[in-house]
Order: sequence, then C-alpha cells, then structure tokens
Amino acid sequence: MRDCFELRATDGMARVGRLTVPRAGVTVETPALMPVINPNIQTISPRRLHEEFGAEILITNSYIIRKTEDLHERALEEGLHEMLDFPGAIVTDSGSFQLAEYGEIDTNTSEILQFQHDIGSDIGTPVDIPTPPDVSHERAARELDRTETALADAAEVETGEMLVNAPVQGSTHLDLREEAGAHAAATDLDVFPVGAIVPLLNAYRYDDMVEVTAAAKRGLHADCPVHLFGAGHPMMFAQAAAVGCDLFDSAAYALYARDDRYLTVRGTEQLDDLSYLPCPCPTCTDHDPDSLRALNNREREEALAAHNLHVTFAEIRRVRQAIREGSLLELVEERARAHPKSADGFRSLLDQAEQLEASDRVSKGTFFYTSPESARRPEVLRHHERLNRLETPETVLLSQFGAPEDHDYDAVWRLKPPFGPFPSSLSESYPLNAELPDTLEDAAYVAAADGVASLVEANPETTFTVGHDDWPAAALNAVPEGVETEDLSELGE
Repeated sequence: MRDCFELRATDGMARVGRLTVPRAGVTVETPALMPVINPNIQTISPRRLHEEFGAEILITNSYIIRKTEDLHERALEEGLHEMLDFPGAIVTDSGSFQLAEYGEIDTNTSEILQFQHDIGSDIGTPVDIPTPPDVSHERAARELDRTETALADAAEVETGEMLVNAPVQGSTHLDLREEAGAHAAATDLDVFPVGAIVPLLNAYRYDDMVEVTAAAKRGLHADCPVHLFGAGHPMMFAQAAAVGCDLFDSAAYALYARDDRYLTVRGTEQLDDLSYLPCPCPTCTDHDPDSLRALNNREREEALAAHNLHVTFAEIRRVRQAIREGSLLELVEERARAHPKSADGFRSLLDQAEQLEASDRVSKGTFFYTSPESARRPEVLRHHERLNRLETPETVLLSQFGAPEDHDYDAVWRLKPPFGPFPSSLSESYPLNAELPDTLEDAAYVAAADGVASLVEANPETTFTVGHDDWPAAALNAVPEGVETEDLSELGE
C-alpha cells in the first residue's frame, strides 16, 4: 500500500483523498487543481495562487528551467520554492512535452530526475514518451516499452523524500493503457499521470478520454493517485473525477486569458461576445464587459486569468462536495448537457457502469432520475445483480401501484422504473427511494423489465405477474416469456 495517498470518500470511481507530499511538508486534498506556472511568464504569481485562490500544489517545467541559464542557476542556488515564492507542493515536468513537440531533448530520466531533486521539486517526472492518439498498435507498444524503461530508470535514482510520477501511456489502445497502468502500479513510484490526453481534449473527444482513462484505472490500484495530464478546463472536471482522476493541471487559465477568452463551467466565451459577466467572482463584480475590454493588454490578461482561476477552483470544490454527498453523477450529467461532446463522454462513462459499481458506495442520499441515461447508472446495475439474493414465494405480483384490495398472490412487490422489482419493505432504502419525474422515457421501463428478468432467472419456481402502468412495447417485449403482464394504469388515475 502507498502511504502517501489516503481515501476519504468515494462516489463510483471518484474519490476525495489526501495526498501527503513529504518533501513539501503539506497534505493536498484531492481532487486538486495544479495551476501550471511558466517559469518565464507568470500571469498570476505563485504566491497569489496560494493566498487568494487556495492553491495547495502547482506544476512547472524543470526542462525549461534547466535550459534557461539564469533560471538554472537561481533554481540550484535558491531552490524552487524560494525562486517561485510558493509554500505549497511543487510538481515538475521533465521535458516530455517538448520531446513530443520537437522529437528530441538533450536529457534523460536519470539526469532530469536528479536535477529536479537538486532544485527542490516535491514530485518529479521521468522522461516518458507521450504517444498521440490513433497511432498503430505496434508504434504505441514500442513507445510504451520506452516509457516503462524510463520508469525502471526512475526507480534507480536516489530521490529521497521527493515523490516520483509514473506516467501511464498507450495511445488510444485500451489494452495497452490497462497494461501500462498495471505495470506502473507494480513499481514503487508514487503518482500516476495518464498522459497524452490533451489531443483528445482539444478535439472534444471526451468519450475517448473516458475510455482511455477507465482502461488505465483497470490496471492501477485503489491506492494510486491519478493525474490527468493537461486537463485544465472546468467543464470536464466532474466527468474526469467520475472516471477516477484525482489531480488536474491547468494552463488554460492563463492561455485563454491571453486570447481574451472567459472560462465558464459550460464552455468558453470570447470577451468581445459578452454583454454581461455571469459570475460572482471579484473580477466580475468589479467590472462589466466594457470596463474589462477597456483595460490595457496586461491588466486585461491578469483580470481574465483571475476570473478563470476563480471559476476553475470553484468547480474543483463543487466536485469534492458532490463526491462527499454521493451526487457526482448528477453533476456530471448537468455538465454533460452543456455540449454534445460532453454528452458523448457521459454516455461513455455509463458504458463503464460495472467498473463504476465496483467502487461505488452502497448507500447515499437520494437517487435523482433526470434523463434516460439515469437508467444506466451503476446503482441500477447493482440492484439487478443483487435480486438473486432475495427469496420469493410461489406466486408474486410485481406492481407499480401496490397491492390490489382482493388478490390471491402469496406476495405483492413494488415495481419501480428503472430499478424493477423489490419488496415493499425496501421502499425507503437507497436507491429505491429515488425521485422520478412524472413522465419517464422508454429506457426507464426497459431497465425495469431487465430487473424483472433478473428476478425471474434467479427464481424459476416462482410464478410472476407484472402489473404495469401502460408500459411501452419495448419494455413489455423485454419481460421474460411465461410472465403474465397486466396493465393497471387505471388504478393509478
């Protein structure tokens, strides 16, 4: 077990945790945002990130520091914390991004990790190979071998209390991502970045991001803190947390501000297109769009970067709260409605329902059914899988309206979409206490019929009757043969 990471709450694959960073002497609550600091250009100072925005951890690039003469000397002489004036934990990248962009760099894992240690980094990174999406399986496997060699080299470097990243690569090949996760988890390294995700995010391929990350998580262990490299837009934090990511790094706050772009949890707006500032942060309460546009370039960039940070940190806090109260999937769905590609990502997440269910807690507050996708949530899957634990008498009526006044069934059970059948005594238990809209889509009734099928399969000696509320044909067709169905909708009027 890795003693640097402690789980405090879970919701599906999402977790609130505590990452202890011994060299910095701090413990970071996760999910956490790591603002990216360009050592040459600081739009918002690291000290201000800590004091105004609550940043506990940031990330900067040790390769740039090493290649820039004055920064190199200052970092070795003063130490990274003094040079950046930041009291929290500092992560350093290795130059892998530059390797991906330019094809080669003049360092290797042993050299760059030693340099990161010497300048006082708290979490260092080896030189991995960030294989882009959609390359051949052969190329991805070959480059993954080089990354795994880098992890072996990293394990040989004497890093003292500095934690070390173990990047998980493999392009868009799910078998390689899972293999890479298992290999990384088997090392003694500490933090596990899922790499080469930025091209997917830039292309709004949120469904592929979910699949790739879920595959990596299948290889990693529960005690592995996961960093989604390059995932800095607040609109996707909930989705990425739901698939098990704990750390996010963001350069978006500064890069977008440089181009007069204004972040929201629903997407990105151009400042020129705004008539109002729909945000209560200090930037937006002190300005209107006209006064922001009137600032000089430097002042406007800083003001927009501050707004972008406020929105981004607020979303991280919102995600943590949702995990603690067990409502993260509702938040994911709310965010998914903001963009068609986010909706694709949400559906891809629900394709992983079995994986989500494995780490989901059994009891929460209230299940809210808000769309057809709610019928595919892990709580529904779990209910169907556990129906085989229930004993049934010889004859059972499964009814949406409770027990008729005169009946000759041995038992009458509730029938509630999307879960299906259950004894009435469980009606107030999670998730069967679900809040449903008055009008449901076919998917909810089909899911309920799937629950009936699970119960019938587990109890072949019982005679079942389904008393339904005008179910659609798709749901009635999903009811097993031999089960009588009766429309009781008049009883509900």
